[in-house]
Amino acid sequence: MILREIEKELRRLSKEYPVVTILGPRQAGKTTLAKHVFDQHQYVNLELPDHRLLAMNDPNAFFDRFKRPLIIDEIQRVPDLLSYIQVMVDETNKVGDFILTGSNQFQLSESVSQSLAGRTAILKLLPLSVNELTRNGQQLTRDEYLSKGFLPRIYDQNQLPFKAYGNYLETYIERDLRQQINIRNLTSFRIFLKLLAGRVGQVLNLSSLSNDVGVSSTTLSEWLSVLEASYIIYRLPPYYNNFGKRLIKSPKIYFTEIGLASYLLDIKNPSEANRDPLLGGLFENLVIIDLLKKRYNRGLSPSLYFFRDNHGNEVDLLIEEKRKLIPIEIKAAMTFHDRFANALNKFRVLSKSVEKGCIVYAGELEFESENYSVINFQNTDIL
Repeated sequence: MILREIEKELRRLSKEYPVVTILGPRQAGKTTLAKHVFDQHQYVNLELPDHRLLAMNDPNAFFDRFKRPLIIDEIQRVPDLLSYIQVMVDETNKVGDFILTGSNQFQLSESVSQSLAGRTAILKLLPLSVNELTRNGQQLTRDEYLSKGFLPRIYDQNQLPFKAYGNYLETYIERDLRQQINIRNLTSFRIFLKLLAGRVGQVLNLSSLSNDVGVSSTTLSEWLSVLEASYIIYRLPPYYNNFGKRLIKSPKIYFTEIGLASYLLDIKNPSEANRDPLLGGLFENLVIIDLLKKRYNRGLSPSLYFFRDNHGNEVDLLIEEKRKLIPIEIKAAMTFHDRFANALNKFRVLSKSVEKGCIVYAGELEFESENYSVINFQNTDIL
């Protein structure tokens, strides 16, 4: 088992709250993490039909059978249990009594806010990070990360990445998606996913996607919401505070699992990743989601943005900390060039709240200048 950086935060919160809810995409490692950290808790999985039917039909009998402290996996399958959990934790107020996992925030958010407000801490677990793999002795190249991705089972069970992501996609389409929305044409949905993968790092344009897929923008918006709620994609919002009106206000789209994006682009190995025309966008996806993982693993809100205006000024990523902005440029190149800093230098003129910037790239040379740092993408702990 690969140790997860979020474990420290999970242990801390379980000593402060009666319920801790771990959200994240399927196969990100939520169950493994919960069972590892809380090995004395009883465990029940609501994906199992017998357990789910008992929970739905007779919640009191369910909790009589499965005693506290308890891990309940995939709680969104029977959200009515949350009301019973509320009553139980109010009676005892014992910390760490329930550990819940869920793979769909769309289904859970309303139920949790109604039943467990003030009673649960919420953590978000995404697939493995670069740092987690490095600490486990698996330091890969840029192109290996892009083609292999970060699903734990690929590393724990030595699965073939391309086949693993194919199975992952099939399972998601056939099970989770059909439970949430009515997709009449799976072929159109597959085309939509492939087009999204081909536009990672680009500003979302639903009208253009609608024309290419042949499905209304309203339907595509619904599909995007479900993909986001299931942690398949991540919308990076634009930053436009105090910059006037001449700004781009649509989000950029990234995949929370870069291996899935590569699969959708038919990238089977590192050499194909290296030659792919979308290498820059895929590398940007890798870096931004890895920084998102670092924040989630520390229990922080994302506070991640990008900047673009109608004059062509653009910064790949902004991290907001204490009302200050850290601008970051992301380059897939392995050789540093001074022009990489152009966008950072322009942005410093636009905003007075800018901290020292950073250039994250795939090369080995690292150094500090007056206005920015230059680091390899595997060394982003300083951010």
